[in-house]
Amino acid sequence: MSTQTLPDVRRGGAARAALLLGAACMPILGSTSIAPLQPAMAAAFPEQAGAEVLVALILTVPALMIGLTALVAGRIIDRVGRKRVLVVTLLVYALAGTAPLWLPTLQSILISRVFVGLAEAAIFAAAMATISDLFDGHRRARYFGLLTLVTGLAAVVFIAASGALGNASWRTPFWLYAIALPLAILSVFVLERDRPHTTEVALPPMHWRRLLAPIMFTLVGGAAFYVPVAMLSLRLAEMGVTASAVIGAISAVAALALALAALAFPALLRRIPRVLLAGAFAVLGIGVVVLGVAGTLPYVIAGAIVANIGGGVLISTLQNWIVQGLPFDQRGRASGASTGALFVGQFLSPLVVFALAAVTGLGPAVAILGAGALLAAVVAVFVGRLHAEEPPR
Repeated sequence: MSTQTLPDVRRGGAARAALLLGAACMPILGSTSIAPLQPAMAAAFPEQAGAEVLVALILTVPALMIGLTALVAGRIIDRVGRKRVLVVTLLVYALAGTAPLWLPTLQSILISRVFVGLAEAAIFAAAMATISDLFDGHRRARYFGLLTLVTGLAAVVFIAASGALGNASWRTPFWLYAIALPLAILSVFVLERDRPHTTEVALPPMHWRRLLAPIMFTLVGGAAFYVPVAMLSLRLAEMGVTASAVIGAISAVAALALALAALAFPALLRRIPRVLLAGAFAVLGIGVVVLGVAGTLPYVIAGAIVANIGGGVLISTLQNWIVQGLPFDQRGRASGASTGALFVGQFLSPLVVFALAAVTGLGPAVAILGAGALLAAVVAVFVGRLHAEEPPR
């Protein structure tokens, strides 16, 4: 990458960052918009054998595709440029995401969701890599904190919007995916072209040994982070809370705790960078353990809030760690690897909990994953050392 192109990427950073934060919310829409629709979707196809299983796959397959393809997407991003990949995949996302409005079968909807996941992998990795390009040091940390904040709040908004639109028809919420179309158009005009149109120069080799620890911690962190997201409603049901409005309100409070923690990430990085990863894992682990072992409603809620505080700091920390000190031509692949590990962890999280729950029950299974996060905190004391400032580039 020629150094002459870097100033163009960095100019007008705040406006570009706002667009990128919006684009990064698209994978959140993909993972949340279907959740309130599952019963209605299955009921709409009474003659379809295994409709419930197909609907469950429709919900989860985008996260699986992100996990499997994000690293490849990161390589494409480093090769052809962030802007081109972002514009094209936002268009694919809008087309595939709205396809269930007219697709006639659950099988065809499932295929469209595969393409949604492919697009999401590239969108999130491109947004993360471009934010890394736009900002350095604590400004980068601040925007990674905002990334976690915005996506956390977006999850609450998308779930509420999907549920409200679903009152008309289970197909109606799929119009939400059309949001990607104006984002693609804005990307054409707001984002600068970030690398020359050439494939003749080989990409520089990646420092994969240096990235192994961040990737593994992101995999474990994604799994632990997703436990309160996926299991809070089930633990509330065990406490006798079944009203969707009450569950939604409690989930919103927990999501707000995550958002505020993410907002505090830059200040924490400035003051305690060397123990931040271990501390975030520890707080997340304590919260998940409490969520699992609590026998009364207030403690279940407290556990979810504490877990989300740790999760909000943890995700921002991991995103900052993996790109820290990397040159421009390696950040796309690093962001892809981080995105893949995060979503693989989230995909595996409920599977692991339910597998353990078959033996131990739901609460102890949740607590076991919390204990895993505490073990990761111990390991992070010796491995996960961040720097308060970027090294010179």
